[in-house]
Amino acid sequence: MKSTPGHGRLLSYYDWGATPFYALQADQRFAYCMYVPQSYDEDAVRTYPLVVLVHGSNRTPHVYRDAFQAFCEEHHCIVLAPLFPVGMGAPGAADGYKWIEAHGIRYDLVLLQMVDEVARKWRTATRFLLHGFSGGGHFTHRFAYLHPERLLAASIGAPGVVTPLDLSAPAWRGVADLAERFRRAVDIDALRQVRVQMVVGGNDVETWEIAVPPGSPLHIDGINDETTSRIGRLRALQASWERHGIAVRFDEVAGVAHKIPGVLPAVQAFFADVIAGR
Repeated sequence: MKSTPGHGRLLSYYDWGATPFYALQADQRFAYCMYVPQSYDEDAVRTYPLVVLVHGSNRTPHVYRDAFQAFCEEHHCIVLAPLFPVGMGAPGAADGYKWIEAHGIRYDLVLLQMVDEVARKWRTATRFLLHGFSGGGHFTHRFAYLHPERLLAASIGAPGVVTPLDLSAPAWRGVADLAERFRRAVDIDALRQVRVQMVVGGNDVETWEIAVPPGSPLHIDGINDETTSRIGRLRALQASWERHGIAVRFDEVAGVAHKIPGVLPAVQAFFADVIAGR
């Protein structure tokens, strides 16, 4: 335990509670912040559940982290919230992390470097719980295709464009060529072991930001087109996973538009069940 209030033998005052942003030591272009509960025990043998929260396009990881403070204290878990800055690889580049790889950067591997760095300092579990909303929802379901063995749970929140579990179409219309592109084919058996939630607001129906016109390499009739809302897209993603025997908990939150605060109670309820082993 902490030897004096706010201080430990190994950790500083700033390594408990809502932490500063830390530069990732493996690649200092990236950073992350955390929440560490006051019950964290430096001397315990146990590991702590790790919840990873991936931001959307507006890049406010600290807001996601702060919304989980009470959750962390209640469930004795730790939050990691990465920052993937705009402008990585090219001025104004904002969407690279959503597609896993851009400008020579593998965002999935950057996140795993963060997770491993945190585990060395705070004894977090090897398998973690991952949530992303909007742009973070893009990242979360594509990360799950590549690294299901690292996930205890995946909560996929309202992505604008979805990649169905289609073994006949190339990325990112499907997943047929992931082995060639990323040296990791989809392990469906491993994905079946991940607890999965798909979550979206019941009023999340605007398509102006996510319309995919015919002729786009991402256009899929009825899934990623000009008129299908995030609700319809997420339902299509759900159907593609369930066809392969992957159980999905689908939460459509009544009265909520495309706003992260409205869906977080459903995400936290899901994660609470996972941590409790329910």
